[in-house]
Order: sequence, then structure tokens, then C-alpha cells
Amino acid sequence: MEDYLRSILDLERRDGRATTSAIAQSLGVTAPSVSEMTKRLATLGFVERLPYRGVVLTEAGRRVALEVLRHHRLLERYLVESLGLPLHGAHAEADRLEHALSEELEARIDEVLGHPTVDPHGDPIPDRMLALAETDPRTLLDVSVGEEVTVARVPDRDASFVLYLTDLSLLPGCTVSLTGLAPFNGPLSVRTDSGEHAIGREVAASIFVA
Repeated sequence: MEDYLRSILDLERRDGRATTSAIAQSLGVTAPSVSEMTKRLATLGFVERLPYRGVVLTEAGRRVALEVLRHHRLLERYLVESLGLPLHGAHAEADRLEHALSEELEARIDEVLGHPTVDPHGDPIPDRMLALAETDPRTLLDVSVGEEVTVARVPDRDASFVLYLTDLSLLPGCTVSLTGLAPFNGPLSVRTDSGEHAIGREVAASIFVA
């Protein structure tokens, strides 16, 4: 249930709504499974089901989703920063641990890490009151040729994609310059600490910058 609520929260923030098909794609399950679970969540008061529009979180559902999200992102930060886990493996490990994390251990991890505001992928961590900061919507696609920016946030779900970005030095905190933009929807040319690289526009659209 917590995985569903976190997925619905993510879809609401990203797309403005959480349809059955979008939830199914996000979690890698079937549409009938989503329908069955959202019925259960509605009965428990965590979501409202809207005909032909999917579901929306209730206040109770939103609090549960934010609490799970806080657990997940604090764990990612702890695994990478304190235990030295590679970034591309942090998301999957945090997924396994987030549901078992007690509030006492959550508070201790938060204290040890110095009350971080973002996870290692650059995503905001809900604070102790479960307030979630808005993020900069600007991506590498919005950068002008010749401009130098800092990577602020990258996707976290696909380990192979994070590993690819690691090889290109396109991780949060890394500096990147846009050196060229091919016409007709062609690739971008960027310079990072690891050299010159050509990346597709779909990749560039997933890299948020500051």
C-alpha cells in the first residue's frame, strides 16, 4: 500500500493526476491490480477514486506517502554518504528498507546526516513536518549554448541510467557546459569533468540544473 501511495504522490506532483495506467507503469504491475488496490485504499480513506481520471490522495493518504518518501530519501542519503554504496544501487536498497524504518531510527539517521534537505539524486527530502519543497523545473534542454550550469537533480529509478550518468559526470553537484545543439531535434554536446559528450534530448530533459 505504501508503494502505491508514494507512486500516486509522485504522479500527482509530476503530471497533476494519477491514472490507473500511469500507476501500473510506475510500479510494473497490471491495470486490474491497480484497480483492486485503489479500491482498498479508498475504503481505508487514503485515496478518492474519480471516474475515468484515476485517483487523488486524501490528506491521510498524502501524509502516509510523504512519510514513506522521507524514509526512502533519508535512507538513500545514508546508504551513499555513510556506507559508501554506489549511487546507482541506492534506490533499490532504500525500497527494501523504507517500510521497516522506525520513527526513532529515522530521527537518528536524520541527525547523523545533519538534517539534509535533498537525497543523493537531488530530490527534496520531506522535513520532519512532512513539508516537501518544490524543485527547479529547469532542465539541461533549457540551457543556452555556452552556458555553464550545475546538475541539481537526476532520475533515481533506473540503476543502469544512473550508472550511465555517472560515467558522463552528470550527477548532482557536477558542472556541465552546453557546447553545441544539433538542429532538427539532434543531440546536445556537453562538456563535463570527464570530457566532451553527445547526449540525446530525452536524456537532457531528465537532468535538472541550477
